[in-house]
Amino acid sequence: MFHFSAQCCFMDCQLYQFHYINENKTWTEAQQYCREKHTDLVTVTNMKDMKRLINISAGEMKEAWIGLYDQTHGTKTWYWSLPGVEFNESETKWNPGEPNDAGGNENCVMVNKNLNWTDTQCRNGYHFLCYNGEHVKMKSWQEAQSYCRENHTDLISGTKQLQDEEVEKLMNSTSDHTYIGLFRDTWRWSDESSFSFRHWNPIFNNHNPNSGQCAMTKFDGEGRWTDVSCDNKKPFICYDDKFILIKENKTWEDALYYCRDHHHDLVTITNMDDQRWIQEKVKNASTDYVWMGLSYACTLDLWFWVSDEVVRYQNWANGEPMDDCDMSGAMETGGGYKWRKKRDIEKFNFICSKI
Repeated sequence: MFHFSAQCCFMDCQLYQFHYINENKTWTEAQQYCREKHTDLVTVTNMKDMKRLINISAGEMKEAWIGLYDQTHGTKTWYWSLPGVEFNESETKWNPGEPNDAGGNENCVMVNKNLNWTDTQCRNGYHFLCYNGEHVKMKSWQEAQSYCRENHTDLISGTKQLQDEEVEKLMNSTSDHTYIGLFRDTWRWSDESSFSFRHWNPIFNNHNPNSGQCAMTKFDGEGRWTDVSCDNKKPFICYDDKFILIKENKTWEDALYYCRDHHHDLVTITNMDDQRWIQEKVKNASTDYVWMGLSYACTLDLWFWVSDEVVRYQNWANGEPMDDCDMSGAMETGGGYKWRKKRDIEKFNFICSKI
């Protein structure tokens, strides 16, 4: 048995360490191994993760289990293709009678000239819209997603992008039906996170929900994923999480001391990737807010991270922060996961970093 490790560098947003395990196990056996010796089977959150996996495979591995599996029973969940864009049912713009999931396999979405939405089979060929670009040749949804990711950023995702004036101009010059980056599936991550990133091979059409299959990545095919029986025995990839949610209610100062005594420090968030990863942790909190390592220095009149990082990336709620003494930063555990200032003496759950 051997494994390769991807070194964790906090400044480079690598919040977790990958381990390739060259033992042939079923998906369930691999999951058990990872949970006992690491954190879980690997969760892939974006193309940056995927490129890390490919780069550190070093040609030693041809394929490996990842932490994605298809439920045998479960409802389909809508996702936006672009990582970090959350689907909100209240912001949808469905045509009357949609989504109707005709035939049980309409899992992708197209828009008409009025930007109203209709669900359709992912294998159908339509024009499509890329974020940071455009393309008019007709492709299946999967092909369109691949094209946009390779040549631009991703398929256009989220209601804010769809409301852009440039999008309206593009729609007036194209056909009546155009793919956007909205899809649904019954696939879930082993660690119960809700990341929407998918990297399927071109022939995967997302038309067989609740298959009970598991996903593996094939390194001789650009790391593309394929679905196979979970009973097959293959090598696999585990990850070690560098952060931990402590479900104890403590003041900010007590939380700081706890993290430094038992782990490393209260969490520092330097960019959107950090924010998204921590969001998944705080969803399991037992308090409405979770302490971060962010505090206000009254004498210096500035907010600072206890790790000495400069506060560049910010995710404050509207109206925050109104600078005030004896305040520290906490993240909402629901809604938009915005940051809010809270009095140091309030007691919340908190997130510790392990490095």
